[in-house]
Parts: sequence; C-alpha cells; structure tokens
Amino acid sequence: MRNTDKAIAAAFDTHPQAEIIRSLPGIGTHVGAEFAVAVGDLSAFASPDHLAAYAGLAPVPHDSGKRTGNHRRPQRYNRRLRHVFYMAALTSIKPDGPSRTYYQRKRAEGRKHQQALIALARRRVNVLWALLRDNRTYQPHPPAAAQSG
Repeated sequence: MRNTDKAIAAAFDTHPQAEIIRSLPGIGTHVGAEFAVAVGDLSAFASPDHLAAYAGLAPVPHDSGKRTGNHRRPQRYNRRLRHVFYMAALTSIKPDGPSRTYYQRKRAEGRKHQQALIALARRRVNVLWALLRDNRTYQPHPPAAAQSG
C-alpha cells in the first residue's frame, strides 16, 4: 500500500499543473491525481459549467407538462469526478476559511448539509477551472483588479 501511494504521488508530481491543483484547499495528492485522471485535458471543457455538468454537479431540468422549474441530478456523469469535488468540499469546510464561510452561509439559507456541500463542490469547480485556465495557484483572497488610470 505504501509503495502504491508513493507511485501515485510520483506520477502526480510529473503532471504539469499538479502544483496548481494541489494548491486548492481540500485537494491533496490522491484527490488531485484522481482529478487529473478523470479530467485529462482541461481544454475539452469550454467553461466551468461544462466541467460541472461532466461531474454531475449541474442540475438538469426535470419539467413535464405544466410543471416547470424542477431540477434533478443528471443520470449520466463521471462519478469519479463528482467524488473528487465532494471529498474536496468536505475536507475544505473543516478549517476556517472561504469554503467554510460559504458552507455556513448556505446552511443559514436553509439548505441541508448535503445540499450545502454540493453547492460548495459546484463553486469549487469554478475556482479550480479558473486557476487552471489562468495557470496560477490558489490564494484565499482574490487578486486585486488592475488599476486603470
């Protein structure tokens, strides 16, 4: 088991964006490696919405006749990728920080634990996608906008 962990870590360290993926709180070597395997080339996803849909974190309409506004989890999605974002969200709410604050806000809005966690996982899709697109590591506070003058 220990040799397998070392092999996974060594293989993940060779990934060109391993440092960026690992910089997001809640994503360690194993979860990051699982993300890299599940996603492959990020250029296959035009937006974070496409990545979230692939991960099963974007609700799909379940309307019928006069019933509208009903949404449900899609039937076909990458379960491994959904697990990656779920575990990363679950891990990230333990320490104080932006993820915990977001989770607590969703709970205060009346969402159940599972619903708030899925909402956080969906938000983390956006964050990770933007980090990989911009090729920069995670910072707890967003970068300051360029001053125009």
